[in-house]
Parts: sequence; structure tokens; C-alpha cells
Amino acid sequence: MSLKEALKNQILVADGAIGTILYSEGLDTCPESYNLTHPNKIEQIHRSYIEAGADIIQTNTYGANFEKLQDFNLEHRVKEIHREAVQIAKRASNDHTFILGTVGGFRNIKKSNLSIEAIQYHTEIQIETLVNEGVDGILFETYYDLEELLAVLKDTKARYDIPIIAQLTASNTNYLRNGTPIPDALETLVKAGADVVGLNCHHGPYHMIKTFKHIDLPDHAYLSCYPNASLLDLEDNDLKYNNNSDYFSDAAKELVNQGVRLIGGCCGTTPEHIKKIKNVVKDLKPIKHKNVIPIETKQYKKQNKEEPSIKELVQQRPTVIVELDTPKHLDTNKFFDGIQALEDAGVDAVTLADNSLASVRISNIAAASIIKQKYKIRPLVHLACRDRNLIGLQSHLMGLSLLGINDILTITGDPSKVGNFPGATSVFDVNSSGLAEIITQFNQGINADGDTLRSNTNFSVAGAFNPNVRRLEPAVKRLEKKIESGMEYFITQPIYEPERVKEIYEATKHIDAPIFIGIMPITNYNNALFLHNEVPGIKLSDTVLNTFEKVKDDRDATRELSINLSKQLIDAVHQYFNGLYLVTPFLKYDLTVELANYSKLKTGTQTKEAIL
Repeated sequence: MSLKEALKNQILVADGAIGTILYSEGLDTCPESYNLTHPNKIEQIHRSYIEAGADIIQTNTYGANFEKLQDFNLEHRVKEIHREAVQIAKRASNDHTFILGTVGGFRNIKKSNLSIEAIQYHTEIQIETLVNEGVDGILFETYYDLEELLAVLKDTKARYDIPIIAQLTASNTNYLRNGTPIPDALETLVKAGADVVGLNCHHGPYHMIKTFKHIDLPDHAYLSCYPNASLLDLEDNDLKYNNNSDYFSDAAKELVNQGVRLIGGCCGTTPEHIKKIKNVVKDLKPIKHKNVIPIETKQYKKQNKEEPSIKELVQQRPTVIVELDTPKHLDTNKFFDGIQALEDAGVDAVTLADNSLASVRISNIAAASIIKQKYKIRPLVHLACRDRNLIGLQSHLMGLSLLGINDILTITGDPSKVGNFPGATSVFDVNSSGLAEIITQFNQGINADGDTLRSNTNFSVAGAFNPNVRRLEPAVKRLEKKIESGMEYFITQPIYEPERVKEIYEATKHIDAPIFIGIMPITNYNNALFLHNEVPGIKLSDTVLNTFEKVKDDRDATRELSINLSKQLIDAVHQYFNGLYLVTPFLKYDLTVELANYSKLKTGTQTKEAIL
């Protein structure tokens, strides 16, 4: 009897977790490596699930793809690991056991940088090996990304006549992380050729049942569910799942009532869980009809923008933004004096760095809130991925929206080790592009796990662009990728050669995204040396360094030289770009005020206050 024939009239029970058992026994490498080093152990785990009543076991190959095995220097043994996995499963099985070849997704909450084409290539190597070794079906499991699962599903369906189980993983009970309703996603998988569709991982039985109440019975496929044992708990500094096999089996009965025909276990489940499931469902028959509860969809009034974005401003006219870093201490008098001076100069926005160079400063969001309340100049807030995980980033985004602060520069952030607390942890759940994608979803009223925000945000997203490289072409390619992620305009690192402005223009003129060219006045010769040698992304020419060296002992001459050089750069910028980005060094806002006034005068955009 084939797997599909068996599913026609009965509930099949699959196995539970393999990694959970191995990690509980002290595993300190990838579980898939045990196919080569401890085959008897893997065989023993398979047997324990079969003895517990599992009709189906899966090969120990969930994470055995090229990308994940690289972390363990095993990427050259992908095929060998898969071959051994199937042979181990065959030795453990009996005449009534179905063996599924397991393939896990590449993309998860931290979206992989691999292209779909690269994922398809590496997945095909896995599938080919598993099929050639004689598995009874392919199990695609723990796929957070519907696009990825559809791609590998269609490829497999086109090449092989073999049953396919396609399981998604969702962070909430109604939607995938891109906002697609889970029932719609499963229907899409059925249309693409999946024989069994369902969910696994992330949720325990309670939330899985909630989800399946919204899922109708497919016309040409069956439903599957592999819940986690429970939510994770912290015990003696160890993350553990509850030992709740009785509760788990009761929930399995309800999953059958919701139309599930293939029930297994994911993280935290053990042979004891599977035994209890088997005892509960062995006498149950699959249901033929069910009442489906539609996912409640609520229409919320769209939040309208209060003012044009910085991108819209710079598309219309020459625009000046100025960076003024918050202090490293609690004396904010000079900082807010600078804000007032920039406002008086008619600067269009003040940009607030987010602990740049990984050095501790007053929260830029707190400063932006005060600026929003007490000043007429708009704040442009930098948001670094270094200091916040996905939870913190989204919390900050909601807070910024609540404050009416809608201009954001997404940055990955300098690593913690370069700052004044080198032992601090760098998070980097996402990079700047990943954060831009999250903000794009926020603007659609969807958070990062696909659930509704009950309103949209109105963020305008800037990105960083470093033109201080030997070859501009690769940097521009990265810029184009950032545009795809949702970044609308760009702010460059400071430049110090007028000729460079034209080079940037020529390299980027095909791009429909405004660019603010960065200029930062040099305060003295030592500052020039520091910028050139120690600050990432900034390089000064020998001519500039030599010129400042000649006047290094004359403060007035140094200031005059710095202002004149900056004005030359401003003249060059206004030949090709509407956007000027002035970086204030060491809170010396008098320098940037003078340069902002010069820019406004040159472009005829000065305010009445500035003229007076």
C-alpha cells in the first residue's frame, strides 16, 4: 500500500523530534552529522518511535543542506549524509513503516541572502539523493517563506512521481509573515501539486488547533500537523519543553476533528508523545466534512500622512539635512542649542545617529520625541539592527509611529567590538535591508510575523550608501538591492573630493532614488588623520591631508580651510544633486549652520529668518 492510499481511509501517526533527544543527551554539533558518526544512535531513535506506534518516520536530514552544513565544515558531504540517513531509517523500519525524506527550509525569520535559484539548486541535490535511495515520500517542513516552498515543491513535482508533504511554519495563528492568510497559502500549495499540506513547529497543540479551525478540507490533498510539545520554558538557565504527553494526545484528537490525517510531533516531542497520540487516534476515522470558522478580517481606517516625506521634498527642491549626534552624557544644553540654530538656519531635517561607532549616547528616539514636540525642524531617526532583536525593532517602530516620527534611516550598525563596550553583544537578527522590508510591511499594516497592526504606518525609509570605495559599480549594485528591500532614498558617507561628486552622479544617474551627498567639516589635522585611518567608509586624499598638515598649528587657518573645502564640495553637489547631508563634528554646529546657510544661499532656498 502506498502512502497516499493509506491516507485515504485512516489517520497516520508520524514520529517526533530527533534533535530534541540528541540535544538532551549533550549533542554539541549538528544532528545530521550523527548519520556518519553515530548511525546506531539514530537507528535507535527511529526504532523507539516505531515501537511507540509511528506509522511514518522521517530521515535525519532536516538541516542537511549545503548552507547549514557549512557551519560544521560538512558541506562537501551533503549527499553522503542523505544516503546514510535513508539507509539508517530502512534498517530501523518494518514492512508497515513509511519513510519520508526530510528537507528543511533555508529562509526563516532571519531571511536567507540566498536567491531562490540557489535554494532550488541546493534543494535538488537533497531531493535527488533521497529519491534515489528509495524514500516513500518527501517531507518539506518548517518553511516560513511561501515563495521558497512553492519553488522547491514545483521543481520536485516536475521531476519525480513521489508523494509530497508540504508544511509551512507560521509565527501567529492566522497569517504567514508576509500577511498571507494560512488557509490561502495551503490552498496554493495544493494547486502546486502537494499531496499533503499542513503546519509544523513554532506552536504547540493549543495554537495549532486554533489555526486548523480556519482551514477547510482540501479537495485533492490531505492535512498534516506536527506541533511542538509546548512553548519553551526556562529552567535552571536551560530552555526546555514541558513533559505533557497526556495533554498532547488529547489535542491530537481535536486535530483529527479538524480534518488532520497525518499527525506527528516537532520540537520537544518524544516517543512518549507519539505513543499517547497513537493510543488516542488508532480507532478514529478521518472526517469528511467540517465547519470552518473564517479568519476575522477587520478594516481599519488608513492613517494619512501629515507632511511630505524627505524623499518627496528632495524630489521637488534642493534639500539640506544635518546630522547632530546626541551627547554621551546627560548635559543636553548644547545639543538643543544646536537644534535651535539648525532650525533657524532653515535646515529641512536633523538626522540623529543611533549609537554610531557602537558608542553609548542618549537615545536618539527620546531626543527625536523632544524635537518633534518643541521644535519646527523634523527629526530623521537612524535605527540600528545591532542593538535590538526582532522584538525590540518592531516595538521601536510602533513607538516611533505613535510619536509621529516617520523618517527613518535603516542601518545594520557598527559591530559592538569597535565601540567603548567591546564585550557587548551585537544582535543583527536582520540587516538594514531586512529592517527595510519589515518597515514596508508596517506601512501595509502588517507586522513581521504577518499579523495585523490594525493601522498602517507612514514611514519613509532611507538607506546608507558608501561611495568611498575603489570601484563604485559593486557599491551601486548593493544600492539597487537596497531599493528592492524598500529603501526610498540614500545618504552617503562624507566625501572630500569635488571630483567624486560627478563620479557618483554618473554611476547612479540611472537610479530613480534621491541621494544626499555627505559632507563633514574637518576640525583639525588630527581629526583628518583619524577620519582617514580609523573611521569605516571614510577616506581622504593625500592632497587634503597635506593641506591640513600645513596649517595644523593655526586654529583660524584650519577653520577657514575646512569651510572653504566644504563650500567647494557643496558647489559640486548642487551641480548634480538636490540632496545635501551635513555631518556636525563634535557638536560644532556653528560649522554646519554656516554651511547650511551657504547652501541655501546658493540654491535660493533660504528662509526669511536666515536672511535676516
